[in-house]
Amino acid sequence: MPDSPLRRHVTAFAALIATLAALAAGCGRAPGEGTLTVLMPSSLTDVGRELGAAYRREHRDVKMKPVYGGSQEMAERVDDHNPGDVLVTADETSMNAVAEHLTGPRRVVALGSMTIAVAPGNPQRIRGPRDLTRRGLRVAVGAGTVPVGRYAREVFARAGVTVRWTSEEVSARAVLDRVRGGEADAGIVYITDLRSAGAAASSVPIPADDNVTATYPAMAVKDGADLDQARSFVAWLSSPTARALFNKHGFSTPAPGR
Repeated sequence: MPDSPLRRHVTAFAALIATLAALAAGCGRAPGEGTLTVLMPSSLTDVGRELGAAYRREHRDVKMKPVYGGSQEMAERVDDHNPGDVLVTADETSMNAVAEHLTGPRRVVALGSMTIAVAPGNPQRIRGPRDLTRRGLRVAVGAGTVPVGRYAREVFARAGVTVRWTSEEVSARAVLDRVRGGEADAGIVYITDLRSAGAAASSVPIPADDNVTATYPAMAVKDGADLDQARSFVAWLSSPTARALFNKHGFSTPAPGR
């Protein structure tokens, strides 16, 4: 068939399509490569940095990108289909709210407890939850829609006290910031958060009968970029390496296999 301008254009177009397809294939991410976005509660900020570094050492072709915020905020990101491969929350309730967007197995990777954060030296001489009912005392708690707020209310219910708090915050770190900044005399936070406060806050223990256990579950996000890698990371969060890091930062961990 004699050559023609039309034939030459068709041939060139076909070659271009083939080239673009090859480039697209070359840019595709092979399993186990790239960045894994992990949505985590702010109470895991300190240990999260070390978890990311440890995972990178064991999986050289995967970088963990942590995104921190309140558990409700992280769950809302999943509900809105914002980028995320793994969701970790500070309670089961937050995770249950977006269960339709997640895929198992679900693993509880860390456990914690609550404490009363006070100003250095405890100038108000607070001894436990019952002292938080004193008139004029400024008490900060988490909002009722976030884990730290739900846990605080459970502590008060167990202690049989009615506390008239003066502020509600979006996260445990925000509650702690109120105390550190002198805007609150006391606040209910995770005991692990006191480590980040240093000398800027002190801790008043909550009696065991009044305290609660904070549970940190993790699951893969269904529409994440790499579901297999996300599931692998969730499993890794229960590995000896991850457990040791959680313990180092004051969290307890479930028995292996649970």
